[in-house]
Order: sequence, then structure tokens, then C-alpha cells
Amino acid sequence: MELFNNKERKLILAVESSCDETSVAVVEDATKILSNIVASQVLSHKRFGGVVPEVASRHHVEQIIFCMEEALEEAGVDAADLGAVAVTFGPGLVGALLIGITAAKAFAWAHQLPLIPVNHMAGHIYAAQFSHQLEFPLMALLVSGGHTELVLMPEHGEYQIIGETRDDAAGEAYDKVGRVMGLSYPSGKEIDELAHLGEDVYHFPRAMLKEDNYDFSFSGLKSAFINLVHNAEQRGQTLDKKDLAASFQQSVIDVLVGKTVRACEAYQVKQLVVAGGVAANKGLRTHMAAVMSERLPEVTLVIPELKLCGDNAAMIGAAAFVEADKQRFADGHLNAVPGATLC
Repeated sequence: MELFNNKERKLILAVESSCDETSVAVVEDATKILSNIVASQVLSHKRFGGVVPEVASRHHVEQIIFCMEEALEEAGVDAADLGAVAVTFGPGLVGALLIGITAAKAFAWAHQLPLIPVNHMAGHIYAAQFSHQLEFPLMALLVSGGHTELVLMPEHGEYQIIGETRDDAAGEAYDKVGRVMGLSYPSGKEIDELAHLGEDVYHFPRAMLKEDNYDFSFSGLKSAFINLVHNAEQRGQTLDKKDLAASFQQSVIDVLVGKTVRACEAYQVKQLVVAGGVAANKGLRTHMAAVMSERLPEVTLVIPELKLCGDNAAMIGAAAFVEADKQRFADGHLNAVPGATLC
């Protein structure tokens, strides 16, 4: 299937609804964002201390059409200018994914446009392409609320998972620790800010850091943190939140950076991409840059700008161009795959 026939510009309308952000974007030629509308649901889920799937789905229903209209208007284009429609098919919340998929399929059918299915995690990787041209082989560290994995990419659109979490993802651990500390959801940013004001005085475990693999585990760290806080409460002791945050975050960063740098050395990559919601963490960005500069100065470190670390449709649009080049299209039978993997 050929895209962009007789089109002056290569434009894709992209839809993302895998969790609690309704987003629609128009991306040109894989590297230029013409619009990137994001309708956040954070305030709705904050009172529950986490994302409620049914609530998320209802918000997507309410917002998806408005986001589509706004994305086209901000980009200054209409359906006739587009070459294709891209949509996240997984992983994510099944109800939330289905809203985006249904809207994308309807739009594509109504305007006789090809439909491109995109893996959400591939989208996170390709968010880096808006600032740097990707060079292969590259290593990607994907860190988010639901995923922590190391992905080797020998070329565009080809993924080899060499390491992943065996229990809690890094972002999930941040949210659980935040609840124990009495912080509001989502707590990652606040923990990061507190960490810069405290010191690593509690020395939490660095799980699997020295093991001969690239897998991660944050369940033990979470348990150690909870036990420390609960034991202090039973004794009537008050722990400094800044030091708690600093100690927890340093443990997470040491593991993420240590494993990632070792993987980059072993696979002799040209580039390291750090992506996903946790990639917005200032501590992780700073420490990763420092260690990579010292140990692997020949490897280019690429981290998407902050607004592209969270879930957004622009990243789905960027990845869609690669899927289209590889002739990976879908039809009206496209369904949500909540447990989708990169390979």
C-alpha cells in the first residue's frame, strides 16, 4: 500500500488513548509536530489515588472527538490533506484503548484513509526522533508506570527485549511509595523534587544490580520502604520525607543507570534512548547523562523533551511512519491488545 500519493505533504493523524490521556496529533514526515492535543484526566483520578479504568474510558468518550477536531484545526489541515490514520492498539487499559481504536477506525473509514496500528511502547521510543535522528544499533530504556524494560533496536521498527521488570515497574513503585508518604497522585514529580532536597541516609537495596542479566525488580525496594515507614510509625518516630524520597529515588536510579550502561557496553550501541513517563525525572536524566559521559562518551544519549515523555499522540504519529514503511497496516477488524509486547 502506498501512502501520500499525490499529496504535497506527508501527514498522519495519530490517536492515543491507552490510559488516562486522550490525545490526538498531526505529524508531518515523522519529525515535525503540527499539533499535539492532550486532554489530561489527572484531576479526575487524583481523588482515587490512581487510574480507575471505567472512569478513564468515560472521559475518552467525552473528549476524543473534540481532540480530533482541535488537532486538525491547530495543524491547519483537513482530512483531505492526510495520508493515513494511526492509533495505539496496546498495551494499555482495554476499555481506554477501544475508544481510541473505534474513533480512529471510523475516521479512517469515513475518509478512505489507511489505518496504521502502533504499539504504545514503540511510540515512546520514537518520541526521541523529534529531537534527534535515530542511529542503530540503539538501546532504549523504557520506564513508565506499567513498564521497565531494555530494548535493543538493530534497525527501525525492529525490537529485541533484553531485560524487563520481574514485578513492579519503576513508575508503579513511585506511585505506591508516594501513597505511603501521603503524597497526592501522581506522586513521581513530587518525589523527584523532594529527593533533590534530601540525602540518601536510609540506603535501600539495589535489587539485582550485580546479577548477570538485564532484568529489573522493584518489589523488594517497595517493601523495604513500606516496612521502614510502618516500623517508624509504630515506634512514634518521624522520618524526614526529603531523606525518604532521596533514598528511594537513588536506589531506583542506581539500578536503572547501572543496568542500562552495562547493556550499552555489552551490545556496543551507537545511541541510548531513555523514554516513558519516568524519563521526565530530573534525577534520572542528570545521573544517566553523567555516567554515560564518563563511561561511554561515544554513545549519544537521547531523552525526549519533558512534554513528550508522558503519553501523547505525536509519538504515535512518529512511530506510524516506520510501521507504514514496513507495510504494517490494519483493517476494520483491528482490536485492542491490552497486553501487547514489542516483539
